Amino acid sequence: MTYPTPEAVRQPIFNVPPATKALLIANVAVHLLRFLLPSKLDDIVVTTFALIPARYTEPGVFGWSALVDPITYQFLHGSLTHLGINMLALLAFGAGVERRIGGSRMLAFTLICGVVAALTHLAIYPSSSVPIIGASGAISGLFGGVLRFHVYSGSRRGLWPLVALWVIMDAVTGTMGMGGRRGADRLGRSHWRLHCGVAAVRSV
Repeated sequence: MTYPTPEAVRQPIFNVPPATKALLIANVAVHLLRFLLPSKLDDIVVTTFALIPARYTEPGVFGWSALVDPITYQFLHGSLTHLGINMLALLAFGAGVERRIGGSRMLAFTLICGVVAALTHLAIYPSSSVPIIGASGAISGLFGGVLRFHVYSGSRRGLWPLVALWVIMDAVTGTMGMGGRRGADRLGRSHWRLHCGVAAVRSV
């Protein structure tokens, strides 16, 4: 009869890399803090830190929040379901990218993908006044990175199940309105986010 070594006993069940864990904690913490806010104050927070294209195109609307919105909108979610699906995807794809390129580069890559997704949305809907929230743009970039690494490695095994999983997840969040009352993350923009992620990973 064999017994596990002390090292094996101390091994965590979910060995999440530190940068992925930090992003996960940050997203969950922001959502929990918003639960503590009165409804009107939460509305102000979302309106201030969500991505609103009209801020960049309408005269006299541009303000200080427009400088940070391409980053801050990535940490806001419309519901627990919206948050949960995005965080599961972060664990699935972010950990793989981090193990491949390192924590600091993964963090930079994730945020850049979110910014690229925001700029893409701004280019398509320049006059929209609908607040956009959610980490799906950034996570789509991570998913694109995972696909690219599969291609670089010469292995196509498991590639199509990954694609099918992401399409199903994006369809569910889009059709069920999991972006919450702010209407984040439209299904029609998922292909733009994926292309941004696949293209961006080439420079990593």
